[in-house]
Amino acid sequence: MHKLLFLLIFSFFTGIAHAAEALVAPDALARSVTDEVLAALRSDKAIQAGDQKKARELIESKIAPHFNFAGMAQLALGKNWSAANPEQRKALVAEFRALLVQTYTASLLLYKDQKIEYRPLKLASDDTDVLVRSLVRQSGGGEPVQVDYGMEKTDAGWKVYNVKIGGISLVESYRSTFNTEIQKNGMDGLIKTLREKNRTLVAGQSAR
Repeated sequence: MHKLLFLLIFSFFTGIAHAAEALVAPDALARSVTDEVLAALRSDKAIQAGDQKKARELIESKIAPHFNFAGMAQLALGKNWSAANPEQRKALVAEFRALLVQTYTASLLLYKDQKIEYRPLKLASDDTDVLVRSLVRQSGGGEPVQVDYGMEKTDAGWKVYNVKIGGISLVESYRSTFNTEIQKNGMDGLIKTLREKNRTLVAGQSAR
């Protein structure tokens, strides 16, 4: 899927990170902070110039702490998660986290004045798992893109555990690839493949 779509997710995650402790309704939180975040991206000359280090630091400090990476890794592995031992699960979460951070770092440079509109959300007081729906309108026109966020309420605030673009889960889209790798080389083979991919991504970004 086009890397630009990951940037649209990135802008939402940044807003969550900025005000997670407020425990505002998820859609209201997203709507109020996204404009602020996008304005910051527009004015950040270093990131606009391709500063990968600064982009990664921004993601690590403002976004990564508000992801449920363990839940995302479990969703991506599906039934294979139960076959992994505690050590393997720890490694899988770490490598999947690194993969997403590197992907978002590369995507950050693709921002081109997209506009994001959030749909109203009916939230009950006892809801702990919600779907926040949005439409992303491209600056050059064309059909808007539907982007939905699966969020869960935790003691640390609302956290994102899944994202769907056009009805397709980005997290679950890894499942087929992961399953194939596990069938060929086992769980440790998947961990090795992810680790090598992450090293390649970091090296490529550092060389720019």
